[in-house]
Amino acid sequence: MSRKRRMFDIDLPEEDAPEPAETVPAGKEQRRGPMAAAINETAESTRDRAAMEARIRAENDALAQEHVRLKRAGLITDLIPLDAIDTGKLVRDRKPVADFDLAELVSSIREIGLSNPIQVEPSTDGRYELIQGWRRLSAYRQLLEETGDAEAWSRIPSGIAARGDQLEALYRRMVDENLVRKDISFAEMAQLAVHYAMDPMTAEHDAEKAVAILFRSAGYQKRSYIRNFIPLVERLGEVLMYPQEIPRALGLSLSQKLEEVPGIVAAIKSELKDWDTRSITDELAVLRRYAGQGEEALASGPAPRPTSPAPQAEAKAKTTFQLARPQGQAKCTAANGRLEIRLSRDFSTIDRRKLEAAVASMLDQIE
Repeated sequence: MSRKRRMFDIDLPEEDAPEPAETVPAGKEQRRGPMAAAINETAESTRDRAAMEARIRAENDALAQEHVRLKRAGLITDLIPLDAIDTGKLVRDRKPVADFDLAELVSSIREIGLSNPIQVEPSTDGRYELIQGWRRLSAYRQLLEETGDAEAWSRIPSGIAARGDQLEALYRRMVDENLVRKDISFAEMAQLAVHYAMDPMTAEHDAEKAVAILFRSAGYQKRSYIRNFIPLVERLGEVLMYPQEIPRALGLSLSQKLEEVPGIVAAIKSELKDWDTRSITDELAVLRRYAGQGEEALASGPAPRPTSPAPQAEAKAKTTFQLARPQGQAKCTAANGRLEIRLSRDFSTIDRRKLEAAVASMLDQIE
């Protein structure tokens, strides 16, 4: 006996037909199933996470752009080890052995710290090139040598500039920084123009034209004075110990004499040669005499070098020598009853007991 299959008619809703609203009895809340609630929470969480990630990416992009801008401006500062900083990129406008005011800077940094970071540029192998702040870097190196306190003085606050600035712009920045200090001499400015012209990496190799590039912010008259000092530093720079002490009037007069009087350069060099114990006053007196500003006429010949009021035998029995030190060349003079050491350093800042012990030890060794 066979069974009959029963057929049911099923009405399927159209695809676009709206879903019938679920009727909820009056007075009762509509409840979702656990699965629907979980799906809804996951979707909301995903949207919130995506929005948060978008905000974080936007903030990171803005911070990256700001970092690049600050780095380009040299406003990113870090503590850089002294031994990671090189000073060969720019020729400095000051002689290391002639900066007698460095002791004041050292004392100030020791007492109140460094108020203005130096400027460096990233080099290779984790090293940096100094752009601005040679005196501040020298002061830190001197403090490290004097105290041995690596924790305090082995690293210096440095603004890290982006690489790629033109060499001319770096020189200009260094020059303008020193012009603001107002204590840089005409001889030093002329020397910088000469060094700039000698640098094979610069575009201008005429020292007088280099003045217009480097000292563009200075007035016309000042640039004219700097150009007048150029013959002086070019022809006498190697024998002068104190070029930064030459007054403007003396420098202008002497530069003119160098052009007008044959043999004057050789005569000055001969008189100053091997005279390592001369003072600023001694050197300026020689230059004034050859410039026609001294009491003696140039025709009377070179004046004798000043000697101490000691007996002649003492003046003859004199030994002079130089020692290379981190601060520069230490000039030593030994004579009858006198031992003198000249160095660009303020010895009064050294603790008296330490200085006394060092001198006593030296005297014990030469007994």
